[in-house]
Amino acid sequence: MDRLKGKTALVVGAGSIGPGWGNGKATAVTFAREGAQVFCVDRNGAAAEETAEIIASEGGNATAFTADVSRAGDVEAMVAACLKAYGCIDVLDNNVGIAEMGSVVDVTEAEWDRVFAVNLKSAFLAMKHVIPVMVRQGGGSIASIRHTGVSYVTYAATKAAMNQMTRTTAVEFAPQHVRVNAVLPGLMKTPMVEHSAGLASSYAKGDVEAMWRARDAQVPMGHMGEAWDVAHAALFLASDDAKYVTGIELVVDGGITLKMS
Repeated sequence: MDRLKGKTALVVGAGSIGPGWGNGKATAVTFAREGAQVFCVDRNGAAAEETAEIIASEGGNATAFTADVSRAGDVEAMVAACLKAYGCIDVLDNNVGIAEMGSVVDVTEAEWDRVFAVNLKSAFLAMKHVIPVMVRQGGGSIASIRHTGVSYVTYAATKAAMNQMTRTTAVEFAPQHVRVNAVLPGLMKTPMVEHSAGLASSYAKGDVEAMWRARDAQVPMGHMGEAWDVAHAALFLASDDAKYVTGIELVVDGGITLKMS
């Protein structure tokens, strides 16, 4: 439908931790299929390259870039490289997140700091450097990813903070036509979840297939979501279909939030 035709999308976390489709990878490819030129960023350079190659193989335009977005210097370089490659940034998709299992009693200070740096500081840094670009251009769209799942205080705390940062930033920059929204995935079947030993252990004593069955059973729709569900939600928020939408938390969870409320 070319909903992003002529636009540049900077997707942070565009690679995948393993075979298959993670949220960022699916989002980058979806944006490209809708006409965007995509700047694919990941800490794993090979993963970013793989996503860019998929886009190129489908006739799209993509550039891969390696960055640790918890580091200010890397984020500054990322934005500069995207502008050098494409001249503008119309869409920013913050799509990185890690989790450490445990309660406030269990997690170490180092684990707490690391999760906050990756999950929250990265979005702060990306918006810090991209919003001025969007203001100069006359507008833009920012989407961040939040997740609900098994109990881990570090992840929950960072994502609660992300939601509030989304709201306040959306209000502040609405007059400059910069829209800021959050996608809230529920239980997803992605490589990140598959490779999380802590999650598999928590659900099913390390049995990944048993974990999938247990997570399916938690969802009112009877199954987990997939990366494409997140990608389609991000596409809506990034496109002009959502030109009057800002500061929202778009829940994509098969009804699990209603079940838990």
